[in-house]
Amino acid sequence: MKTTRLTTAQAIVRFLMAQRSVINGAEVPLFAGVFAIFGHGNVTCLGQALEEVKDEFPTWRGQNEQGMALAATAYAKAKRRRQVMVATTSVGPGATNMVTAAGVAMANRLPVLLLSGDTFAGRIPDPVLQQVEHFGSPSTTVNDAFRAVTRYWDRIMAPEQLLQTLPQAVSTLLDPADCGPVFLGLPQDVQAEAFDFPVVFFDRVIHRLERPGVDRHQLAAAAAAIAASEKPIIVAGGGVHYSFAEQELARFAEAHGIPVVETMAGKASIAVHHPLYGGPLGVTGCESANNLAAQADLVLSIGCRLGDFTTGSWTAFRNERAVIIGLNTARFDAVKHRSLALIGDARDGLRDLSAALGDWHAEPSWSRTSATEVAGYHRYIDEIASPIDTAGEPTYAQVVGAVDRSQQPGDYVVAAAGGLPGELNNGWRTDELNSFDCEYGFSCMGYEISGGWGAKMAHPGHEVIVLVGDGSTMMLNSDLYSSVLSGHKMIVIICDNGGFAVINRLQVNQGGVPFNNLIADAKVVEPIHVDFAALAAAQGCLSETVATIDEFEQALGRARAADRTYVISIRTDPHSWTEGGIFWEVGVPEVSDRTAVIAARRELDQHKTDQRIGW
Repeated sequence: MKTTRLTTAQAIVRFLMAQRSVINGAEVPLFAGVFAIFGHGNVTCLGQALEEVKDEFPTWRGQNEQGMALAATAYAKAKRRRQVMVATTSVGPGATNMVTAAGVAMANRLPVLLLSGDTFAGRIPDPVLQQVEHFGSPSTTVNDAFRAVTRYWDRIMAPEQLLQTLPQAVSTLLDPADCGPVFLGLPQDVQAEAFDFPVVFFDRVIHRLERPGVDRHQLAAAAAAIAASEKPIIVAGGGVHYSFAEQELARFAEAHGIPVVETMAGKASIAVHHPLYGGPLGVTGCESANNLAAQADLVLSIGCRLGDFTTGSWTAFRNERAVIIGLNTARFDAVKHRSLALIGDARDGLRDLSAALGDWHAEPSWSRTSATEVAGYHRYIDEIASPIDTAGEPTYAQVVGAVDRSQQPGDYVVAAAGGLPGELNNGWRTDELNSFDCEYGFSCMGYEISGGWGAKMAHPGHEVIVLVGDGSTMMLNSDLYSSVLSGHKMIVIICDNGGFAVINRLQVNQGGVPFNNLIADAKVVEPIHVDFAALAAAQGCLSETVATIDEFEQALGRARAADRTYVISIRTDPHSWTEGGIFWEVGVPEVSDRTAVIAARRELDQHKTDQRIGW
């Protein structure tokens, strides 16, 4: 067998470069590039291997390891899991900085390859710089922290292990059911070791989207359940996007007269002006979708993990006769809450299910009910998003409304955590499919700007618009600088409401008093206001601060015309929110000296009687 002698680091890079993906009929690299911050644990070996191929396999310099991995996660989301980015760090804090980002990818079922340096396999130099010693477990390093937040974890202790590990890693990254982040720990001495690798190991491999077919018995049961229903709804989750099933979803809904409501991850699965669009579902959703869910006697959940914000902590589906069908590639998600499992690809599964249903169609009165509900939803959003200036500060709804009114083909919105998810889930109303990334699986503050950077890499010809609160901006803003350095222009809108305002809302709504969330209620010497425009300008961005919605709309025009990242800062009302969501279970004390807390606990206990438990 013909072999080639390479270091472990060189072999990893060569193997990654040999992997190819097919998107819209075109062959592209599966691994589109590497985010890297080098240190002693990865610069001399992996760094050198990457430098040797820098013109073919680009390496992008990050500012913070968490930010790099978040950018990689957003890239994978924007590419609908058909292309993957790599993030590499040194040992110790560089590695552990990525753990949070790994959790984001894990929760959201997104593929990211994480490569971190590790301590020496030979242990002679121990304890090395940045090593955390475990007295009773010498083989444990901080990289073991990734075990809880990755789908596949390995530590490479010899070069030849790559022959088995790398194909398994790639399979995990692309598996439609088990997709998630992969972590490989790379001891510093092992990175440098050479081995005679078979040349065929580096042959080009073309990966296509896997579409597992549904079982015929599961299909028959699902079709029978739908045919017996009177008020069915479809819940479109993120799996619709990853299966490229948006068109098939619309055809299925039209053929059978079933309204479609969306999860946060599934938003922009169907055009907002489609006659069967039912609105966003759940805690951050609207009255129309939640009213439809409450009446539904059948729920066809497509590519959805049925999290608490989607299900209102399992109070959304109130019809005791309601049957849930889980169309999902992941068995774990398909069987939740005694769902009828329909395990398979979303696009092909919908085609098969439609064929099994034949000419069955829900009663027209049900779709008319949906249309009436949705019309009320739009009237409400139009009213609260109105640009009419008042004496107070602009609201989130007004800011989102301005972005919504100014939308153009190709706009791609990025957000995460805090109060903006609910506002955008309701107020970003677009017919542009696959145009939205709100990280809400892990609800990671700090995702927004880094995620925008990754999304712009994925969609260089699109306008990437990031909406972020002041709290998240303070957590992680250094990828403003990354976007300028790398030439990935985005529009960043910072809604400054004086702290962690949505958690203040939760605190007060559950009977508490304002404490430690808004800066005005925190233990500070002086409530100093951050000049976010100046902060952005210091990182090379174009920026400005505006005070009114009219000024904001004009600034948006300048931002669109700009040639680099443009930041708009606007003070917003910390107490005004879009309503329409449903119950969300959080821990409220059973015992308290505050009557408001006791009342909140009483209300929680009442809502819990509506939870779907075993029926």
